[in-house]
Amino acid sequence: MPFAQVNGQNIYYEDTGGRGPALVFSHGLLMDHSMFEPQIQALQGRYRCISWDERGHGQTADPEHCESFTYYDSADDLAALLKHLGVEKAVLVGMSQGGYLSLRCALIHPEVVGALVLIDTQAMLEDPELLPHHEALLKAWMEHGLSDDMASTVEQIILGQGWEGAAEWRAKWKQASPVNLGQSFVALALRDDISPRLAEIKVPALVIHGDKDAAISVERARAMFKALPNAQWMDVAGAGHAANLTHPEPVNASIQQFLDQLH
Repeated sequence: MPFAQVNGQNIYYEDTGGRGPALVFSHGLLMDHSMFEPQIQALQGRYRCISWDERGHGQTADPEHCESFTYYDSADDLAALLKHLGVEKAVLVGMSQGGYLSLRCALIHPEVVGALVLIDTQAMLEDPELLPHHEALLKAWMEHGLSDDMASTVEQIILGQGWEGAAEWRAKWKQASPVNLGQSFVALALRDDISPRLAEIKVPALVIHGDKDAAISVERARAMFKALPNAQWMDVAGAGHAANLTHPEPVNASIQQFLDQLH
């Protein structure tokens, strides 16, 4: 299995290879690289598709240890992974947490970013109305494990109600280690508000947002979209927080149209 020893981390990644323009897919909190399988299957014929597991997640995670980190560290990881793979510039596709680190990568490593696809994400701090609920859920999860009721809550927040592929993710969440959960939620809760810096990001951006997203409101995503100098917007009707996973057809079509404009 491919791992890259970069930036002091042991990063798991998958790379379709090929000579097409590079796309790098960065997943959301509690997810892993596999959440982009619908996009990679649709795009790998024309593009080099790279996906990876971020700190504290998937096969990158060490169940026994996770040092504290910020999304700037994750952005450094992404830039180092690209260098390791010999990729000079890429389109960064990020969902939620993956969008947080992709935006920061565009700020601190602009030379490697050709464009951004930002799915169900934002530039602001965590919603103060939602943060106490996140903290209570995390505390119970770390102390007692993930109960079926808590798993249902996480499922509804991320995947929406009744999505057919949810069982696989519930099983993964039940295996998450407390140390990785803890540090990942600290990074989420303590991130900075980068809204004032969005005007610095000049590259083309596509903002995709589920109109039923319970984790990040449409209003917050619209604020990011309006602040980016060169952005396009797409609503995904009926989609929650993981629109690319639960509603891949409209998301894939929108990404493909955006990429056609670039290349």
